[in-house]
Amino acid sequence: MSNSTSDTDNLIQVEIFPHRLLSSQTSQKLLTELQGLDGISRMVIHGPRLPLEVKSGPGTGHKVDHPDRQVIQVADTALELSVCVGRLWLEVANVDVKEEVRTVCKRVLPCIFDYKEGLFFHKKATVTDYAKFGSDVDPKILGLTDPKVKIDDQVCILSQTE
Repeated sequence: MSNSTSDTDNLIQVEIFPHRLLSSQTSQKLLTELQGLDGISRMVIHGPRLPLEVKSGPGTGHKVDHPDRQVIQVADTALELSVCVGRLWLEVANVDVKEEVRTVCKRVLPCIFDYKEGLFFHKKATVTDYAKFGSDVDPKILGLTDPKVKIDDQVCILSQTE
């Protein structure tokens, strides 16, 4: 594993925690607005999974038809939401961008939300990062992996259009 620190040490990490799970429409609107801001280097969405099929019990194997499991459009990329959005972590360049993010959240979110600064992304590679990506892991994807998901479904990278 690499012991080098990432170039993301001086960035501000922010958590947005709405007091309600967001619908797919609200999630799409929020992610689109945030993607349009300059100065956001990484973003992670958290929430309960929306499974494709019932894993146990009497309905095992039957398809789950959840209304929020939709394909949403964020900028030019189509994403399938596999979670109900309940929390977002962002890494922003400076205090000005942090305040822009807060303003976007106040405008878009239909409910109250907690907004706090902290340490949410890993600074060094974990055992999971090492197992998934090897010893030469890119510092920008540290902490963005879910150990329970296949590597193909791990990270969607959106870049801002020039």
